Amino acid sequence: MHPILGRLRQLGLYLLAWVPLAGILVYLLGRSRDLSWAEATLIAVPLCVVYAFLCLAAWYPCRATPIEQSSFVRLLLTHFTAAVLVSTLWIQVAKGLATGVARWGFAGLDQRLAQFTPLLWVTGVLLYALSVTFYYVVLAQQASQEAQERALEARVLARDAELKALRAQVNPHFLFNCLHSISALTSVDAAKAREMCILLADFLRTTLRVGGLEAITLEEELALIRGYLAIEKVRFGARVKMEENVENEALGLLLPPLLLQPLVENAIRHGIANLPEGGVIGLSVHRKQNDVSIVVENSFDPDTPSALKTGLGLDNVRRRLSTRYGDDASVSAGVNGNRFVVKLRLPAEQNGDKA
Repeated sequence: MHPILGRLRQLGLYLLAWVPLAGILVYLLGRSRDLSWAEATLIAVPLCVVYAFLCLAAWYPCRATPIEQSSFVRLLLTHFTAAVLVSTLWIQVAKGLATGVARWGFAGLDQRLAQFTPLLWVTGVLLYALSVTFYYVVLAQQASQEAQERALEARVLARDAELKALRAQVNPHFLFNCLHSISALTSVDAAKAREMCILLADFLRTTLRVGGLEAITLEEELALIRGYLAIEKVRFGARVKMEENVENEALGLLLPPLLLQPLVENAIRHGIANLPEGGVIGLSVHRKQNDVSIVVENSFDPDTPSALKTGLGLDNVRRRLSTRYGDDASVSAGVNGNRFVVKLRLPAEQNGDKA
């Protein structure tokens, strides 16, 4: 599509750019004593309007002969030939216009204008060359924009592929941990091992449903966490407790699926599992203007080396947030007394927001 003809606003700006060119042509014609300023204006202004539309045709040979793919000889022959033809046509329009104006009381204007034919012809060639330069700049900008769009699309595809790969790590990682727990229970309490298998099957069915989604609500994520805790409580019983401090207005916020479950899993495996008396997992969610702050903390034994190991879960969360949100999200983890604390910050998204 023509970059100017396809948009009314662009066409208006293009014609406006010809106003000073028309003024220059009026000056060139009117400064001589052969034409009055009124005659120069009557000739120059319509001629510039006509030539403005004639120069629009320069877009097509420019597009047909791209600079980077055409030889210098081809470029020169193509545009010089077009400039000669268009400028010659412009001269014929000028002659016809002068003849018509001469009948309106400007006798002899056509003969007096004839001496300006070389000037008009050279001016036409130069204006056409200016149009060619302009269109090659437009083509270069379009090529640059298309390259940027392709690069952006490639980055988006790469991001989506990485997110899918990271999400795919969650279920196997969790599944292996649960199977180890079931294996440990089979020799101690077969009934609990069977109950854990049933709960695991229900949990995996739910995770498979939401795992392929781009995002789920915080309320759905909390339901997944409670399902996971039901599995672990079969093994640990009352040793595992969870305290939630979640703002009601935050329940509808969106976040990547299975984002918090690995953090709760780490809290149990590397923290509470090493405490004979058990411990408490704290989950706090607060919205702060355009961000949402999530804190997951748990009791742990500072003297147990494994308690400080965050494992695949925290690294997976960090990479998923970085891939999806970039610098708009952050993850920090550290020790506060006998509590291990993970803090997340990510954009507050809701249904209808752009992902």
